Amino acid sequence: MDNSIAILSVTAVSLGFIHTLLGPDHYLPFIVLSQAKNWSLRKTMWITFFCGIGHVLSSVLLGMAGILVGVSVSRLVDVESFRGNIAAWLFIAFGLVYLIISIRNLVRKKKHTHSHFHLGGEKHIHEHNHQDEHTHIHQTDVVSTTPWILFLIFVFGPCEPLIPILMYPAAENNIGGTILVSVLFSVVTIATMMTIVLAFKLGLSKINLRPVEKYSHVIAGGMILFSGLAIQFLGL
Repeated sequence: MDNSIAILSVTAVSLGFIHTLLGPDHYLPFIVLSQAKNWSLRKTMWITFFCGIGHVLSSVLLGMAGILVGVSVSRLVDVESFRGNIAAWLFIAFGLVYLIISIRNLVRKKKHTHSHFHLGGEKHIHEHNHQDEHTHIHQTDVVSTTPWILFLIFVFGPCEPLIPILMYPAAENNIGGTILVSVLFSVVTIATMMTIVLAFKLGLSKINLRPVEKYSHVIAGGMILFSGLAIQFLGL
């Protein structure tokens, strides 16, 4: 193996791990949504895996197309930056809508009392909430599309260091080296995402979260919104 490809391979493994670890958007949405929606461990890991595939594959395909067509790396960096902005705003929009719906549902579930006077002056007090009265007919559909929304967001989300730091330098040697560093980066990125999500999923299963269980959807929406804001304004 050429020395430069060997160095790029080590760099690919390192960057795949570090850029995933430092980007909460790579794992936080899966952790909070899994808790809020009571996803099984198996379902959580599959969703994380497929979103990870969409995340890395979009950048790999873009980089390969740019190399084969001869597009300059600066132009592809601009494209990746544009895709990153779209992903950030999608995260923000998704988190905000999810948060608003969750707060609305939480308020509707809050029980309150009404007093009624019957014939003869008898007073009757009963307690109820408005959740069952106003449940939207498409609420189940919205819940079921959440993984697809996440997948779409991750497809738009770029792997910023992949093209300029790994793929284009490797392409100066041979296309085989480019494929190698791309695969290494992708595997490590997805593996790190799944490992972090798995660790949190198993850890949270050991903790009694019943006191905050009713706020789980509000927390999920807030965390997803935070992820989007962190991408857009903090560059995470």
